Amino acid sequence: RDSYKYHCAPCKDTTRKAMRSSMATRAAGRALMQRTPKHKTQARAFFMPAYNLAKRVMPKISETERAALDSGTVAFDRDLFTGNPSLKDIVQKYKVSLTPEEQSFLQNETEVLCEMLDNYQIDKDQNLPPKVWQYIRENKFMGIVISKNFGGLGFSAHAHAKIVEKIAGRNGAAAVTVMVPNSLGPGELLYHYGTPEQKGYYLPRLAHGIDIPCFGLTGPTNGSDAASMRDEGIVCKENGVLGMRVTFNKRYITLGPVATVIGLAFKLRDPEKLLTTGKEGITVALLPKEKNQFAPAGLPGLLSGNRHDPLGTAFMNGTIQGQSVFVPMSCVIGGEERTGFGWNMLMECLGEGRGISLPAMGIASSKLATLAVGGYARVRKQFKVPIAAMEGVQEKLAVIGGNTFTVTAAQHLFNAILADKQKPPVLSAIMKLHCTERGRQSVMEAMDIVGGAGICKGQANFMSQAYLGIPIAITVEGANALTRSLISFGQGLNRSHPHLLDLIETIRAGNDLPGFNRELKNLLGHAFENLGRSLSRFASVQVKPKGSDVSGYYEAQMSRLAANFAFCSDVGLTLGGGLKTAEFLSGRYSDVLSNLYLGYACLWYHAQNKHVKGIDAVLDLAMARICVDAQDALFGIYQNFPIIGLGPLMQACTFPLGREYKPASDRLRAKVSDLMTTPTEVRAFLTENVFVSKNPNDRVNQIARAVALAVEADRALSVCRKERREPTKEEAAKIDAAEALREQIIQVDSFSTLADKPHNDQWMVPTWTVKPAAQAPSQAAAAH
Repeated sequence: RDSYKYHCAPCKDTTRKAMRSSMATRAAGRALMQRTPKHKTQARAFFMPAYNLAKRVMPKISETERAALDSGTVAFDRDLFTGNPSLKDIVQKYKVSLTPEEQSFLQNETEVLCEMLDNYQIDKDQNLPPKVWQYIRENKFMGIVISKNFGGLGFSAHAHAKIVEKIAGRNGAAAVTVMVPNSLGPGELLYHYGTPEQKGYYLPRLAHGIDIPCFGLTGPTNGSDAASMRDEGIVCKENGVLGMRVTFNKRYITLGPVATVIGLAFKLRDPEKLLTTGKEGITVALLPKEKNQFAPAGLPGLLSGNRHDPLGTAFMNGTIQGQSVFVPMSCVIGGEERTGFGWNMLMECLGEGRGISLPAMGIASSKLATLAVGGYARVRKQFKVPIAAMEGVQEKLAVIGGNTFTVTAAQHLFNAILADKQKPPVLSAIMKLHCTERGRQSVMEAMDIVGGAGICKGQANFMSQAYLGIPIAITVEGANALTRSLISFGQGLNRSHPHLLDLIETIRAGNDLPGFNRELKNLLGHAFENLGRSLSRFASVQVKPKGSDVSGYYEAQMSRLAANFAFCSDVGLTLGGGLKTAEFLSGRYSDVLSNLYLGYACLWYHAQNKHVKGIDAVLDLAMARICVDAQDALFGIYQNFPIIGLGPLMQACTFPLGREYKPASDRLRAKVSDLMTTPTEVRAFLTENVFVSKNPNDRVNQIARAVALAVEADRALSVCRKERREPTKEEAAKIDAAEALREQIIQVDSFSTLADKPHNDQWMVPTWTVKPAAQAPSQAAAAH
């Protein structure tokens, strides 16, 4: 006070009031500090910079990304991200089976369809025969999943998968024809979002095959990046009818050349603000090729019918185009109120199909290789022994057997999850990626084994369809490269992590510091919890030998790897938004996540089928690869993590002793190969649902019959050699029958002409001459 100089009374009074106010403020602050715990003040000081940093580095989530995150549900993928999944829980929770009606359809109508399919003729004609088209449509193969209320079969996802799988093992073009209306067509969109009038009109027609559907999404500029489409509709009103002028150019549209009703995705703009209930944005409309109640004047300018030629496979695939086509608003699925919601609708409905149909085709290829190529290896002889006895062939057969068990297990678990009313898009992406990828591996190994029999087309070639079709399955519905590096882990981390999405929401809010504090604490707690699990489970697996409990041993390994994955995923978040574009790393994280799902699926499937004699060896083989693949992916993360020091830290906490998992032993691979190529329970189990024609001249039929006969004949010959005697009459009959069937099986097709064109006509006779070469002197002398 003494430092103040008062020059007048008013100033003196004002200064005294200010001083009293300042003193009161300081007193209130001291009281507040006394009431506020010190650690909370420190926490606020700590979290605010973190919150500000997070807001700067966190990438914006686009509308299309938001739709993907909001679509479907989380299921077992959430358990994997917690780092603490339970095999016991999924064994108790998830069951799947076919109903008697579904089983009957699989054993009757589906078998009849497969018997009608002639692969070689279909390839030559580049189309299914008219009688096959009619049978598919009349028997509701295009309405497998449409509700019975609308005339469909109303079958489960499991039945859908098994029907497509059986057909795909016979002919890919027929399988695609059945697959598309049930997964990638507009039927699912209509059922969930269509107006009552649209459902009542279209769904019965689709179920009975009167209408053939297709869906147009892909264009020249939008492949995997579907949201970048150029196709555009402008809202307008013509002759008193509200509608859109739509310009579009779609390609790779399966069933497009023969479709009678076309689902079309395009970007809608409303410059004149004519919409009253909808909004601008991606919209989905249903375009009929002929006039109907939704398009009374038709759709002049709608062009379809041109075909692509996808590697010579015979399924219908082509283009859909239109220039300023007037589409009435009544054609929008769901009507005007659903304009602008197309992307959400697509993410919600089409993701499930991605995990059913295309995986079924990859599984069919692997199962066919197990049945036919496994049998061929037992029948085919070189150097007087079946090639199935050669270690180089056994090595490839073991890959096929391990893949078949793994993808079948993944399929059954996924279908059981769907039966539990869940729609997990992350697991759907994993299914599509790994079932088609492992299907490709199996086909490549199979082609190596059958050799020339696999490359000569004709009635006798049972692998050419799978060989030509598998690259298509790899490419469509999200290319596998993109699915691995961007979708499965990228979407899974945001969607399935127990805390990350909540944390992101607090950042997006912009002013939710208390929520950010809470979720960041949860995230850090989650990371340290899985650090502890990683260390403790590392110690526990060191003292748990495999022994006779193969399932228990691998359950412990999966539990450890799950904790490792969850901990390393949380460390990955230190990259912030950079993780979104770090595709090398994201791909490796995806590999770990995928192998965890595949591993738990194998253990779950094994638990359902313990009664199968020899199944432990197949489980051991499959799980050995899964552990090695997950380990390799983790070490790739350690060695390439961009923040210095964090890679070695993650390894020290998860694999302090270095790499621990090894590939399956040669002995185990030889054992599984033998189980696949002889009449065992394992062979029957792995080839369940593979179509075998009743035609005795069909090559797969011949191989299926020959396996047991060849084994018995070889056993009789071995006994005769050992006992140094001639075969008995009964033994000789078996040996002769086996040799006769073997002789048929090893033949390949040849043709007098190909493409009905001569190949050795008069034009092959040279019209030019050449003089004989003069002999050199040394040659002449030698000749003399």
